[in-house]
Amino acid sequence: MPLPEDLEPSELHNEVKASPFDNLIFLADKPLDYTSADIVRIFKKDLNISKIGHSGTLDPRATGLLVLCSGKLTKKITEFIDYDKSYEGVIRIGATTKSFDTETEEENLTETSRITDADLENVRKSFLGLISQMPPMYSALKHKGKPLYKFARKGRDIERKPREINVTEFEVRRINETEIGFRISASKGAYIRTIANDFGMKLGVGGYLKELRRTRIGGFKLDDFQNKVRDIPYKIFEMT
Repeated sequence: MPLPEDLEPSELHNEVKASPFDNLIFLADKPLDYTSADIVRIFKKDLNISKIGHSGTLDPRATGLLVLCSGKLTKKITEFIDYDKSYEGVIRIGATTKSFDTETEEENLTETSRITDADLENVRKSFLGLISQMPPMYSALKHKGKPLYKFARKGRDIERKPREINVTEFEVRRINETEIGFRISASKGAYIRTIANDFGMKLGVGGYLKELRRTRIGGFKLDDFQNKVRDIPYKIFEMT
């Protein structure tokens, strides 16, 4: 289970002994309902790592690849954040949510039987290449030092600026009348939940992100990781 919100990492002390897990890159498979910060805290505590961070937030309702760097290799974090990323998941059409994913309740239920495969293809193509995207309110993007999702959960809407992203791959397949499976690759800063919401809007029936799994960050790929910290699969990436 995720760590309680009030559980914070212990303060660092100069006397802390070096850990064999310092100065490493970890590839972790984040389970559902953990925050990225939860994963960092667990690795830090259970592996006795003095300094560790992750290279790109993955939402609690998403699973998949999280890259963590410890010790001196934390300087690599900003480099890895700039990498493009790949995901696979499911878009639920015919409904919306305020968070654009399953964190909040469904609303605006709409009939989807009129949606054809040609409609899906036309909308899919409209997302390829350079597109403008508005960051969602339910995101870790900060306003005055606080994540936007904290304002969103209080019903506040903060003015945001659209950003340009590059979608290099976007494949869709119909699972059933209301669910669309997809695979996507995009540049840094892309919000897949926003793509799910916008996909449904372009179809005229609404949509939200039902499932999401990150499979790649640059050259790092999700795999069958054999090591575990608690219930978090991981492997150590060997630098060459």
